[in-house]
Amino acid sequence: MITKKLLSVTAMIMLCMLTASGQKHGDVNGDNTVDVADINEVINIMLGKTPDEPGTQGRTLIAYYSYTGNVQAIVNQLSTMVEADVVEVLPAEEGLQYEANNYAIGSALISAIRNAPDDPASYPAIKPTRIDYSQYDNIIIATPLWWSQMAALMQTFLFEYGPQMADKNIAMIVSSASSGINSVVADAKRLIPDGNFVGNALWINDGNRANTTALLTNWIDTLPFITSNEMTTKLYLTIDGGTKLTATVADNVSANALVEALKHAPISYEAHDYGNFEKVGALGRSFTTCDTYTTTQPGDIMLYQGNNLVIFYGNNSWEYSPIGKIEGLTIDELKAALKAGQGNINITLSIN
Repeated sequence: MITKKLLSVTAMIMLCMLTASGQKHGDVNGDNTVDVADINEVINIMLGKTPDEPGTQGRTLIAYYSYTGNVQAIVNQLSTMVEADVVEVLPAEEGLQYEANNYAIGSALISAIRNAPDDPASYPAIKPTRIDYSQYDNIIIATPLWWSQMAALMQTFLFEYGPQMADKNIAMIVSSASSGINSVVADAKRLIPDGNFVGNALWINDGNRANTTALLTNWIDTLPFITSNEMTTKLYLTIDGGTKLTATVADNVSANALVEALKHAPISYEAHDYGNFEKVGALGRSFTTCDTYTTTQPGDIMLYQGNNLVIFYGNNSWEYSPIGKIEGLTIDELKAALKAGQGNINITLSIN
């Protein structure tokens, strides 16, 4: 504390020396204000620290909309290959058949946006999402194509939240039957005008959909994403005394608390199927929570209400504390290992 205070006082003295010509007196970082950020900037300079290159490190967010399920299948696979949080865009009004009556509703939604792209009233309503975009450097947009344009509901999402994605790395995946995707990419760049679009958009269509895994693998290799919070601790899940699954562990207070408990002894509990998308069971003790609203993917391990562990073999949107993710299994292999839909299983958690 004493060292930090001394550095802060010294930093205040140095502000005048480091201020660039034309900036407000004492404004080191050029944001036209003199505040704590300027002092921190000077302290970093004094300590010899250099700032990270913007937009190359940090967490990744996958944002997607899926109507027919094709995009969701792509995201399910992608989430087993990269470390990322996932948010699903959902319509405020559920149950609309966009393709009914010769695509009357869907066509009308796209036409409204085309006619007045700057008018908020042109965009169909979606359910609000609670995302702190300052926590992410990389955002992957996964969307279907509607009438050569980005799906209307994904356009709404980007119209509302695109400004918060300024200076982020933006990568795109577009799903269509056969139509080209250039207009979809143009929609994204219009809606995120200050985004740093990287690589080529990945186009998955009916002609190559069977090769989705290979396409994703090759595409990921082209992205300049560097994950700064790599998960290295391993969690082992032994099912009914036999099958042993391996999971990477998230870096947060909930996962750390569970790992700390497992250092003393394994934890065994009984899990049951729920909602045809998860195995859930009470751990018999409570752990610190760090809930965030998310759309889970197969293989995700989440803490629910502090004392229940949920292992997902499907998707669900709710508030959970991330614990980790099961590695190296296809969705079918995961379901088989968890005996999805076959009744209760006994799970033993360990870290060795």
